[in-house]
Amino acid sequence: MKTIAAQPFAYAFEPAHTALVIIDMQRDFIEPGGFGETLGNDVSLLEAIVPACQSVLLAWRAAGGLVVHTREAHRTDLSDCPPAKRNRGNPTLRIGDAGPMGRILVMGEPGNQIIPALAPIAGELVIDKPGKGAFYATGLHEMLQARGITHLLFMGVTTEVCVQTSMREANDRGYDSLLLEDCTESYFPAFKAAAVEMMRAQGAIVGWTAGSGQLLAALQR
Repeated sequence: MKTIAAQPFAYAFEPAHTALVIIDMQRDFIEPGGFGETLGNDVSLLEAIVPACQSVLLAWRAAGGLVVHTREAHRTDLSDCPPAKRNRGNPTLRIGDAGPMGRILVMGEPGNQIIPALAPIAGELVIDKPGKGAFYATGLHEMLQARGITHLLFMGVTTEVCVQTSMREANDRGYDSLLLEDCTESYFPAFKAAAVEMMRAQGAIVGWTAGSGQLLAALQR
């Protein structure tokens, strides 16, 4: 059993029953020229967390823990992308349109891939999700149950959208989740701060939060 000095109180987990869930660290969100930047966002904010995420991923792999990668991705015919999602905000480029890295948020396109620094390796789960949450229409819950997973460590982007949604879904399914604060980010720093406070409020109503250094130290003990 490992224990992390987290907020609002200590978080205890057994690595054998814990998975590291990396949310949507995709080229279209992280890299210059991707979908995120075409929406007018400063992608350097998201790029900044890559080194911390990589350190955690390497340490978790070394510990033999299960890794789950998610990608927000739609079928080529967009049959799993409702018009309300595709048209929301009247963007210049919509899901399915040709962007600088191929069709935006479409399976198999270059921009839809996970950035090289965090690329999956053999044996890791890769979940293509049509919604914001990692559990919606993916079968992730069943995959985790089959592997005896009870605890989840979250990192990725963006904090207030896909990460928070996934943590709330995990909470409803009975998982104890911890968010690594320096391994998640938003295009809007104030949104990240508010989301982190929401998740750990009221006695970890959604989950716990801690820095990656605390996790790394726990894995070495």
